[in-house]
Amino acid sequence: MYRSLYRLILAVFFLFASVTMISASSVSDANTTCNFDPNKQIAVDYERVQLASGKNALGVPYGKVWAPGGKPLTLFTNTPVSVGSKNLADGAYTMFIIPQAKSWTLIISKSTDTSGKYDKADDLARIPMDFGQLPQGEPAFTAYFAQTAANRCNLRLDLGKDRAWVVFERK
Repeated sequence: MYRSLYRLILAVFFLFASVTMISASSVSDANTTCNFDPNKQIAVDYERVQLASGKNALGVPYGKVWAPGGKPLTLFTNTPVSVGSKNLADGAYTMFIIPQAKSWTLIISKSTDTSGKYDKADDLARIPMDFGQLPQGEPAFTAYFAQTAANRCNLRLDLGKDRAWVVFERK
């Protein structure tokens, strides 16, 4: 009897450990930075989310505010920057995405709440992103900076065959 109970407890433990490892591999923390010079940079932290099956590659309806992995992207800058036509002071912000089939919009929020709760009243800017298709699909939501000039970086967001990007420029 004790042997059977022991085996059952071990089986439940290994099942729980397996489920935990699988769910941990589908969402992970990631970050990217753009260095304008050794003392001036911007950084974005985000959840790297694996592709989901469903309505679209994101697994969320088009036209809805999305926070990858249930958490908004967080933007940290220690220098003033502009994105779109919006100037941002140095500080911390959260960012959300509105995906569409052929376009994405980046929302920059003055809120620093990373719980995933979105409040339109906190919007600082809604910036239409440039949009294109990748030759090969990206299996997970990925954000990264590509430095295109000394004081300019493109924040690129990839998922599936979609790529959206927006320019951040040091002021």
